[in-house]
Amino acid sequence: MLTGTGKRSLASLMDELYRAIADPTRRAILDELVDRNGQTLFELCGRLIMKHRIESSRQAISQHLDVLEAAGLVTTERDGRYKFHWFNGEPLREITRRWPPKKTKQNKKRKGNDP
Repeated sequence: MLTGTGKRSLASLMDELYRAIADPTRRAILDELVDRNGQTLFELCGRLIMKHRIESSRQAISQHLDVLEAAGLVTTERDGRYKFHWFNGEPLREITRRWPPKKTKQNKKRKGNDP
C-alpha cells in the first residue's frame, strides 16, 4: 500500500501516479518494461522506436522515466555505468484498493455467462 513519505501525502502520490499513466509515451515505456524488465535507457529507446514508432530523444525518454520513477512505477539499479529500469506495479494496485468493484446483480450475471 502507498504511504506518504516525508511531507508527501497519499493524495499527492496518487496525483503523481495518474499524471504518470496519462501520457501515451509513458504507458508505452511501462509496456516495454512489463514485456522485458531491467532495460537500460538505450535499450528502451530502441524498443520504443521499433515497436511503437516513438522517436523521442534519449533525453525526453529519460525525463519520462523520471516521472514514472517519481510515481513509484519504475525503480532503478545502477551497475557500473549502466542504469537498469524495472517495472513496479504496486502503485497501480492502489487504484483498485481505492475503488474496488461492488457486488451487484449485473456483475453476477456477467460472471455467470463467462466460459
